[in-house]
Amino acid sequence: MGDRKRVQHAFSTAELLPQEEMLEVQRKPRKLFIGIPKESTYQENRVAIVPSSVASFIHRGHRVMVEREAGEKSNYTDNDYSEAGADIAHSREEVFKADVLIKVAPLTLDEIELLRPNQIVITPLYLPGVSAEYLNLLRQKRVTALAMEYIKDDIGQFPIVRIMSELAGISAAMTASELLSKPKGKGVLLAGISGVPSAKVIILGAGVVAEFAARAVLGLGAEVRIFDNNIYKLMRLQHQLGRQVYTSAINPFYLKQELYSADVVIGAIHSKTGRTPVIVSEEMVMNMKPGSVIIDVSIDQGGCFATSRMTTHQEPTFVEHDIIHYCVPNIPSRVPRTASIAISNILTPLLLSAEHTGSISQLIHEHAGLRHGVYTFKGCLTNRYLGERFQIKTTDLDLLLTSDL
Repeated sequence: MGDRKRVQHAFSTAELLPQEEMLEVQRKPRKLFIGIPKESTYQENRVAIVPSSVASFIHRGHRVMVEREAGEKSNYTDNDYSEAGADIAHSREEVFKADVLIKVAPLTLDEIELLRPNQIVITPLYLPGVSAEYLNLLRQKRVTALAMEYIKDDIGQFPIVRIMSELAGISAAMTASELLSKPKGKGVLLAGISGVPSAKVIILGAGVVAEFAARAVLGLGAEVRIFDNNIYKLMRLQHQLGRQVYTSAINPFYLKQELYSADVVIGAIHSKTGRTPVIVSEEMVMNMKPGSVIIDVSIDQGGCFATSRMTTHQEPTFVEHDIIHYCVPNIPSRVPRTASIAISNILTPLLLSAEHTGSISQLIHEHAGLRHGVYTFKGCLTNRYLGERFQIKTTDLDLLLTSDL
């Protein structure tokens, strides 16, 4: 009896009353206002969001504003966007009023001036074009800027980089086939026919670009030889291709021998930091067969051929030492409709998932892959590499997000 009284005394009257069930409070979703400006720089022909994706946003109650003729170079008309439910903006200033801006080319300094505090901007970063002035202007505008190419998916991969690399590899193989034929080339069919041997293609690198270039070239029936100093990448590539192909470490002696008889050389060397190393010297290029073709996909990082220099989509080739050089950066922009659909397919479900978090700011807090793409957050530089490069103070993004909640 005494024990029972002691137990009753241990609890207050309020505590003994029935308690209300504690349920999680659902965040009220915020409607997105997305702006898609027209691209006018970097030879850019793509558009960030295609009409079919616009329809998905509109169906969920969000608002999308597209600048007039933004999809024209990707063969999407203003009517296509209007029919999907988008508002058509007739000035850049109008579309820059959106809460979320998405571009497939980096912001220009003039465009940064149009930004306002608390906007979210998703664009490529394009390191060669970044300057201290560029970053400081973004900080002054107090926007949250995400680098499209640094966004990760749920398995830690870079989906936009990968899909554009796939596209660049296939496009490089198709371009090589065109350049070998007349009127520019020496009139060689990349694939062999009965009684005539196929063309010989050398690929430098064993990453995603190399894999899809090799797939395309092998599919056309050409002979392929792949060079890379990462043996594990070569092993992976052999497995991915599902067939035995010639592979080698980048040994100058063997590479020089192979280049002498090559019809096409595709440079797909990627550098994680800084400039791509020059793998093929000018002497090696001079000793290649006249009329052969060089496709330097690595030109975005400086190029891996000593004779490479940047060209444009309008004038994509030049001839050096009787060798045709194709050194166009941003190769995916050559097939903008396909590239635009690929980018839109990745960004749309990612942005729509903000409905479950309440806002994109909250989504950044909860999605580690999206958070990886942030390099400025409401006036603070959060990317350590950029901070060290330009001597600008950086702040840990996790601390900023915690204080922002």
